[in-house]
Amino acid sequence: MQTLTERPPGSPRTMSTQQVATVALTALAPASWGTTYAVTTELLPPGHPLFAGLMRALPAGLAGLAITRVLPRGDWWWKAAVLGVLNIGVLFPLLFVAAERLPGGVAATLGATQPLLVAGLAIVVLHDRPTAWRWAWGVLGVLGVGLVVLGPEARLDAVGVLAGLGGTATMAGGVVLTKRWGRPAGVGPLTFAGWQLTAGGLLLLPITLAFEGVPQRIDAAAGGGYLWLGSMGGLIAYTLWFRGIGRLPVGASAPLVLLSPLVATVVGIGLGESLSLPQTAGFVLALAALLAAQFNPSNLRRDMARGRPAGDHLREERIR
Repeated sequence: MQTLTERPPGSPRTMSTQQVATVALTALAPASWGTTYAVTTELLPPGHPLFAGLMRALPAGLAGLAITRVLPRGDWWWKAAVLGVLNIGVLFPLLFVAAERLPGGVAATLGATQPLLVAGLAIVVLHDRPTAWRWAWGVLGVLGVGLVVLGPEARLDAVGVLAGLGGTATMAGGVVLTKRWGRPAGVGPLTFAGWQLTAGGLLLLPITLAFEGVPQRIDAAAGGGYLWLGSMGGLIAYTLWFRGIGRLPVGASAPLVLLSPLVATVVGIGLGESLSLPQTAGFVLALAALLAAQFNPSNLRRDMARGRPAGDHLREERIR
């Protein structure tokens, strides 16, 4: 367990500035995941969710191992395997099943419930009781996403709904356990991402070959889609994500996943869709929930009462 130390005297950057930079970099991960729906429906061969998950995970994981040349040691072999199963091996195929069987809006709304699941799991695993402030904004975030992406044409496919909820639950568990276990000393987020992507990809490899196989035809567009999902949506995104989870409170990092459906909406607008007035209001509400979750009013009041700069309490945040 590592505790953040005080900022050296004379340092030009305050802790709040560092937090803003960390939040911005971490947010790039769910922002890139917001393109998954469009890439899946527009570029990838239909009916191959396992293969899509495999192509997103294993090549990216092997690339991460080749770059860092660091393997797990001791109990991190099984810990990396567990995290790889939750964050990658189970999550990816469930996401692609949901993307194929549900409208993007329904799938995105299911994913937006993740901050609430993380908050509940954090009570049990981390003994971290979220404030009423973050519970409230978590609910408002789901409502905002629902306003943006749900419409009268939204259909509910039972398999798709179960897949969406299952993917959301596994990622929530992965977030909490990643925060609980942290990273081994001297292991960077790129190495950490490589371990998990490889573990998840190795799990998917035999299952994909046994039950689904390789698509009969992979054209240039599909190849580009797999490349995007494995690079920006895979190794790069997860490197930034695991870096952020290690540095941010779990109540601040989890709501960033709301960016995924918001980015998916923006991509849809680029493909010719438009937003109604209620959808615009929902977009603003979801964005406000994401930003509000980065603050804890009780800690801010405590800092001000002690004459400390706002956000200075973050120096005491423990990285588990």
